[in-house]
Amino acid sequence: MEPCFTDFKTATDHLAPKGERANMPLIGLSVNIAEETSRLHEAYIRAVGEAGGVPVLIPATTNAEILRRTVDTIDGLILTGGADVGGQYFGEKTLEGIAEVVPERDGYDFLLLRLAADRQVPILGICRGMQVINIAFGGDIWQDIPSEYPGEPLDHSVLSPREKPCHPVNIEKDSRLATIIGKEVIGVNSRHHQAVRRLAEGFRAVAAAPDGIVEAIEGFPGRRIMGVQWHPENLAAEGGCQEMKALFGSFINEAAIFRKAKKIHDHNLSVDSHCDTPTLFESREMDFGRRDPDARVDLVKMEEGRLDAAVMAAYIPQGGRDEISHKKAFEKAVSMLEITKRHLEANSEYAGLAFSFADAEALKRQGRKAIFLGVENGYAIGDDLTNLQRLHGMGAVYMTLCHNGANDICDSAVGDPEHGGLSGFGRKVVGEMNRLGMVIDLSHAAQSTFFDVLRVGKAPVICSHSSVRALCDHPRNLTDDQLQALARAGGVIQICLYGPFLKEDGTATITDAADHIDHAVRVAGIDHVGIGSDFDGGGGLPGCDGANGIINITVELLRRGYTEKEIAKILGGNLRRVVDTVQETAPSRLTK
Repeated sequence: MEPCFTDFKTATDHLAPKGERANMPLIGLSVNIAEETSRLHEAYIRAVGEAGGVPVLIPATTNAEILRRTVDTIDGLILTGGADVGGQYFGEKTLEGIAEVVPERDGYDFLLLRLAADRQVPILGICRGMQVINIAFGGDIWQDIPSEYPGEPLDHSVLSPREKPCHPVNIEKDSRLATIIGKEVIGVNSRHHQAVRRLAEGFRAVAAAPDGIVEAIEGFPGRRIMGVQWHPENLAAEGGCQEMKALFGSFINEAAIFRKAKKIHDHNLSVDSHCDTPTLFESREMDFGRRDPDARVDLVKMEEGRLDAAVMAAYIPQGGRDEISHKKAFEKAVSMLEITKRHLEANSEYAGLAFSFADAEALKRQGRKAIFLGVENGYAIGDDLTNLQRLHGMGAVYMTLCHNGANDICDSAVGDPEHGGLSGFGRKVVGEMNRLGMVIDLSHAAQSTFFDVLRVGKAPVICSHSSVRALCDHPRNLTDDQLQALARAGGVIQICLYGPFLKEDGTATITDAADHIDHAVRVAGIDHVGIGSDFDGGGGLPGCDGANGIINITVELLRRGYTEKEIAKILGGNLRRVVDTVQETAPSRLTK
C-alpha cells in the first residue's frame, strides 16, 4: 500500500502554520453506545475540524481513571446527542414505551461531565448533552414533550431533516449566544422529544422556540458551559449554516484559550497568597488529600485548578488583650500551624511544606503541591516578640499585623483607631520581622498603619488579600495613593476574591475580580499585583469558587489581552520577588 504522503511539505501544507498547529485545541466528543461499540455521527467530527479543532472521540467507559486521564488531555468537551436520559437522574420513573434509555451512556456522560466541569474544561452540550448538563447541575427535564408539555408544542420530531431548519428560535439579545450568532432570531433543526423543564441553578435560558421550549442555556460567567437543544453539527457540516459554524468557531476559540492557560500553569509557578483552610482543619475531621464538599481548598481542587502553592494562614480572631487572652491566642496559632503540618505529613506523597519559593519550585518539579504557612492577626503574639520568633521558627513566612479591630501592634481598617497607626510595640514588631526575614502583611491594616510601616520598615510588604478602593469603597481595600506607595516600596497587592471587597452589593463574579486586577495594574504596575483568594475565609466567586477555579482567572486575563509573561507575574512571580527579597536580605540571614 502506498503511503498517503511522501514528503514533509505535502504532509503538512494542508495544516495551519506550525505555531498555530501547536495551539489547535483537542476537543473531546462523547459517543453513542450501540452493539458494544463507541460510535458517533461524522457531522460532529467535520464541524469540529472545520472550526479549527482536533476532534477526539472519548471511549464509552465508566472507568473513572481512564476518563480522568482523558479529560486532563482535552481542551474542550462536546456532550453529543443520542439516547434519552433515564428518569432516576432527576428523581422520576422513566416513562415506559416512550424513552429510549441506554444506562451505560447515562453513567458515562454524567461521570465525564463531572470530571470536565471540576477541571474547568469548556463544555458545549448538544441536544441530549444540554439535558445532561441541566440535570447534572440540579435541574430536570420533560421526558416526553408530546405527552407532558402543557399547551400545544411544536413537532420537535427526531424524524425531521437534519441539515435544514424546521422552526425559529428567539435568542436573548444580551446573551453570549447572541454575541456569537450575531442574530436574535435563527432557524434550527428540531430533533428531540425531551427538553429542559426546571432550569439548573447558575444557568440561564437564552433561547426558546415559539412554543416556549428552552432551546439554549449558558452558565457564563460562573461556568464556561453552554447547551443548545438543536443539532448545530448537521446544520454546519451538512447545511453550510454560517451561524452554526460561528457557534463551533467560538467554542474552539474558548478551548484554545483554555489550552494556552494550561500551558501557562505548566510553565510557571502559581500561588494563592491567602487561604483560611486551617480553620477547617481545627474545627472538624478532614482529609486534605481528598475532595472535601465544604472546603474550597484541598489537594484535589488544587490539582484540578493547576494551582501549585497556597499560603495556609492561622487565623486568630481579635479578642481580649489581657495576659490570659494573649496566651490563648498564641497557643491557638501554634495549634493551627501544627495541625496544618500534620495534614501535610499525612499527604507527603502529594504535598510538602515550603519555607521559600525555591522550595515551592522544587515541589512543583516533583509533582507535589507546596504549602506555605502564615499567621493572620498579630494579636497572636500578644506583646511578646519571642512569640513572633517562635511562629517564624515554625515556618510562618508572613504575619498579618492585625485583623478587625486594633491590637497591641497597630490600628485596623475596621474599628476605632487607638494608636494613630503603629504603636511603639508595633514599630518593634516591624523591625523584628525585617530582621527575621518574615514578610509583613498589611491586609486589614488602617491607612495610618499602612503608611507608618512603609515609613519605618526596611523591606517590601504585601497585602495578602485586599482589593482596590476605586472600584469598591470598602475600608479593607487600598486607595490609589496606597497602591502607588506600595509599588514605590516594591510591594504587591494580592487581589482578594471576596464578593463584598469587589462590589459593594457583594454580587461579584470572576469578571469583577479581573476588573480589580486591571485597575491595580494600571495604577501600581504589572510588577505589583497578584491573587490572594481568602478561600475558606469567605472568598469564592461565580467562576472561581475554589482552588479548582484559579485557572479561570488565567483564562479571563488571556481574554483581556495579558501576555504569558504578565500573567506569570500575577500568578506568583510578583509575590516571589517580595518574599525572596525579604528573606534573602534579612539581617538574621546575612549575619549567619
